[in-house]
Amino acid sequence: MPRVGAPVQIGLIETMRARDGRVPWLGGHLARLKASLAALGAPEPPGDLADLVRFAVGTGDRVVRLQLTDGHPEIATRDVSAEQAVHVVVASEVHKPYPHKTTRREQFGRALTDARRVGAHDAVLVSAEGFVAEGTAWNLFWWEDGSLCTPAEDIGILPGLGRKRVMEMTDVKEARVPVAALAGRSLFLTNAVRGIVEIGVFEGAPVPRDPRTAELSFAFWPD
Repeated sequence: MPRVGAPVQIGLIETMRARDGRVPWLGGHLARLKASLAALGAPEPPGDLADLVRFAVGTGDRVVRLQLTDGHPEIATRDVSAEQAVHVVVASEVHKPYPHKTTRREQFGRALTDARRVGAHDAVLVSAEGFVAEGTAWNLFWWEDGSLCTPAEDIGILPGLGRKRVMEMTDVKEARVPVAALAGRSLFLTNAVRGIVEIGVFEGAPVPRDPRTAELSFAFWPD
């Protein structure tokens, strides 16, 4: 049992997708982890994390969760979710800046619980300034007048590797918008586990589909 008043250890997380035994952006995940370790002054692990991840993956199609706490790595795997065209609501939970992927994820846990309580799959959080920020484990994109948009990184969102991949594939405009600006837009979410997933219902209203989303989804995963 921890001592009363002892500091709570904060872990760093990387959640990855293994496809046929390969982790497409393993180098990117570990680079982000290393950058967060340096920024937070946390100790580095003693061994090779890449080898540890590859050993855990095996040959299948899995979700791999790497957690590093005080220099000690833990790895778990799980099945890949098959949910498509998800139902998303706006969270009542106010988004707080989350520039590093740490275990301090209480705001996202509360938002997800509230979304499930009303029958939705997930939720998007909004900043205290009223700007759309990010989902509980994903980044948001929308089509607007021929342009692809996403919340600006300086709102305090986690710059996900799925977000980075989309921004490598096509021009993307970073924006600071209120929820009302998303009404009637074609929306999708992305992360490095699920790729691109269309949002089918947003705040109870059907979301129009855009064929360009399917094109991006097809090209998302590298060969």
